Amino acid sequence: MEIGNQIKTKRLEMNLSQDELADKIYVTRQTISNWENNKNYPDIHSLLLLSTLFGISIDQLIKGDIDMIKEEIKREDILKFNRSSQIFSVLFAVTIISIAPLFYYLKTYGMIVWAIIFIITMIYALKVEKYKKENNIQTYKEILAFINGERLDEISKHQEQGKKSYQKFIIALCFGLGSFIIVSLMLMILSKF
Repeated sequence: MEIGNQIKTKRLEMNLSQDELADKIYVTRQTISNWENNKNYPDIHSLLLLSTLFGISIDQLIKGDIDMIKEEIKREDILKFNRSSQIFSVLFAVTIISIAPLFYYLKTYGMIVWAIIFIITMIYALKVEKYKKENNIQTYKEILAFINGERLDEISKHQEQGKKSYQKFIIALCFGLGSFIIVSLMLMILSKF
């Protein structure tokens, strides 16, 4: 983190000890020491007081840390996207596989259980779609690039834009057919018992 170096440099330029700086911004000397040694990060109130005291903008004070913060946010987005995608995939499989046994063995109660599983699956599907929309990723290539923490160049992005319409149709068709086949097979198998 660059902010620790910034605080130390500005403090020394003003000929302030850690105690004196701490008194001016209403924190302890240990807090100043932790900031300067990059053990923790000042809160927004402290950043405002520091920028005012040093006579610089907050942007100048945290200049080098902005890229680091953006990278951390990007990593968190990727982790959330991956986790939601994995949960959705498992729930989707359970939704397809469970419909026939639940209906066959539990009748109406089975359909209620299946409906609950379906609703939870759709909630995760919406979460995945929200992440995709927020990060402007729709095609398979864009999703892979996002998961790997990369971005497509402009030419690749335009090529992928052209694929969006038919890729969504093909994916929906494949999922629909796959679901129909699996449910039909399961009903046939269960009817023999």
